[in-house]
Amino acid sequence: MVINIKYTWLNVSAEIRKAGQPRRQHPFSGVRPPSPVPPPSSAPQHPAVPPEEDEVRRSTRHEVRPQKSGGLVLRGWGGAQVGGIPVDSRRRARAQLPLTSSELGAGRDATPRNLCVAIAVFPGDRSVGGPGLAGRKWAAAVPAEPRCGRDLAELEGAGERSSGGPRGPSERTSGGPAATAPASGERGGDGAPSRAGAGASAMFAGLQDLGVANGEDLKETLTNCTEPLKAIEQFQTENGVLLPSLQSALPFLDLHGTPRLEFHQSVFDELRDKLLERVSAIASEGKAEERYKKLEDLLEKSFSLVKMPSLQPVVMCVMKHLPKVPEKKLKLVMADKELYRACAVEVKRQIWQDNQALFGDEVSPLLKQYILEKESALFSTELSVLHNFFSPSPKTRRQGEVVQKLTQMVGKNVKLYDMVLQFLRTLFLRTRNVHYCTLRAELLMSLHELDVGDICSVDPCHKFTWCLDACIRERFVDSKRARELQGFLDGVKKGQEQVLGDLSMILCDPFAINTLSLSTVRHLQELVGQETLPRDSPDLLLLLRLLALGQGAWDMIDSQVFKEPKMEVELITRFLPMLMSFVVDDHTFNVDQKLPAEEKAPVTYPNTLPESFTKFLQEHRMACEVGLYYVLHITKQRNKNALLRLLPGLVETFGDLAFGDIFLHLLMGNLALLADEFALEDFCRSLFDGFLLTASPRKENVQRHVLRLLIHLHHRVAPSRLDALRKALEPTGQSGEAVKELYSQLGERLEQLEHRKPSPAQAAETPALELPLPAVSTPAGL
Repeated sequence: MVINIKYTWLNVSAEIRKAGQPRRQHPFSGVRPPSPVPPPSSAPQHPAVPPEEDEVRRSTRHEVRPQKSGGLVLRGWGGAQVGGIPVDSRRRARAQLPLTSSELGAGRDATPRNLCVAIAVFPGDRSVGGPGLAGRKWAAAVPAEPRCGRDLAELEGAGERSSGGPRGPSERTSGGPAATAPASGERGGDGAPSRAGAGASAMFAGLQDLGVANGEDLKETLTNCTEPLKAIEQFQTENGVLLPSLQSALPFLDLHGTPRLEFHQSVFDELRDKLLERVSAIASEGKAEERYKKLEDLLEKSFSLVKMPSLQPVVMCVMKHLPKVPEKKLKLVMADKELYRACAVEVKRQIWQDNQALFGDEVSPLLKQYILEKESALFSTELSVLHNFFSPSPKTRRQGEVVQKLTQMVGKNVKLYDMVLQFLRTLFLRTRNVHYCTLRAELLMSLHELDVGDICSVDPCHKFTWCLDACIRERFVDSKRARELQGFLDGVKKGQEQVLGDLSMILCDPFAINTLSLSTVRHLQELVGQETLPRDSPDLLLLLRLLALGQGAWDMIDSQVFKEPKMEVELITRFLPMLMSFVVDDHTFNVDQKLPAEEKAPVTYPNTLPESFTKFLQEHRMACEVGLYYVLHITKQRNKNALLRLLPGLVETFGDLAFGDIFLHLLMGNLALLADEFALEDFCRSLFDGFLLTASPRKENVQRHVLRLLIHLHHRVAPSRLDALRKALEPTGQSGEAVKELYSQLGERLEQLEHRKPSPAQAAETPALELPLPAVSTPAGL
């Protein structure tokens, strides 16, 4: 019944168009028959819509509505049935065709924008800088050439248009006059600026290259025709989904109120997903030459549609699976900001490997984020021996966001990996920030875990870093791994001394320095029990060799003199034996304290430091590093006497290492184990007045670490001492926001502590609890 009614309605529609007679009422529309159609006039360029045709449009759910962006939009093409012919699925994304005033009128003077300028201004002008980076902007990576317009002609065909509206045939050359901007008061049909037309026209302009009609063709047809309905019907016939089974099935969707747009959108999405699967299948089957040839042919045919959001994923998928995208296509993608952002990282790698400045712009935010994360961990308000900066395992650290992103960006590209290493060397040389050394080792081991042999096999530091990573995981360098590390150092051949620069940078990683220093202190304790001198221990000498190479990384890279630093003889023959004597003093005092009272002699702990010890800490970096880790060791052992003895020697150290963030971070965590000692004035005087506050006015980081300690232990400090510390640590006008925030947190903690304490008046008014004693009778026998 419905099919018969449909074909009857088609015959009536044909008769109306031929004879211009009134049309009968549609069985489902409820519209009364319109008046006869007047003869069309050929004088106006844009003929008005006759009321009869307007009735026909409304009866077929095809109406003209104003678009919010300023143009007129022909709505209902996705859901209308004109003459029973379905809308082409290739038009499912053009359910709204903007017809702006600039398209219908004075848009013919528009000219294409200067694509060379577009390249020069995109994207940002950040740069990593330094040797190898040169601090160049992206514009330097793609210099403007006189033939830039010709080179980017394909991008123009893919949708580049001026903001004044789509260009006509006479406007496709770049030498025309500049486009005239619309007046500020020019508005579309609903009062909004008319800007949507240019975007929509540019979006579908690539269809012309494939011989497929688009909105421009339909606009021209509707503008010049005298019978719009017939033109629309012919357009749908030529571009519709020509399946016979759909002719009878689609009307049932109308009865259920399903718009044709929704139907065609679902069909299009399904076909696009199938196409994406097919592209991925082509990229993984058959011989390499054959499948790459197919993908290149497909890219050549589809690249003109890369500006269409609905088909862009297909084009990007094809480019993703090509190991080498044509250079012309890469330049077009790089020249367009939106295309560059949308393309896969596999395509970006091919762009980056020839544009170091552009790659630097991408890597720079990640490096900055990495440094901020490390600094945030060092200044964490949590004080704990078990959870400190060095607690995460190497594998856990490599799962961080920055390391994973860099690993993905590098992939298997050796050239990009070398660029990242050059960035890290340059930044380490400029800033002396040792966290860049950590990232260098983490990136290599992340690629190792992914089994990226293309990079690991060419990096001469791979096996050395792999062995050192195992030591860091165990937090100790045993004899077996020590011999392996020594073999790598001894295996550096003549003429390859530059490898020492990378090896020293890997050893400069704070996690490596921490492991080597802890192992050195542990070996010294073992030598005390074995009654052996440091010079007679090969393992200890190797640890010192590795430690010296790591601490001399910056000097080696800066001077470009790739030689291992000479070991100081006095360090081995005088300083280390002096440290061993401190260990003996601790053991002697502890044993004496455990003797019975009748056998115990009056022994006092030595409280003076040899002058030579202080001199070593001031003049020798190696001695200072080992000495500081010995201080951390005795603090962790809760050895208050040894700590108070060594604190005066930490006021002046080599390069102020005692006031570095890493040492203070570990020291504050170990001091939490001595919480009970903070109630003693002598301990607080030695710790704060004698050491920490000596650098607080001139070093803001020391002030932050002291505030971290007080926030955690303020309830253990005597009130008078706490007030004095608050006055000494009060921020000044030049203090940073971090110091002010920590000081504010300390004030809040103290206020909470005051509210918890009862006032003296309340304590005095509280009556004593008196319980009456029960009467006890006296025995008669007493």
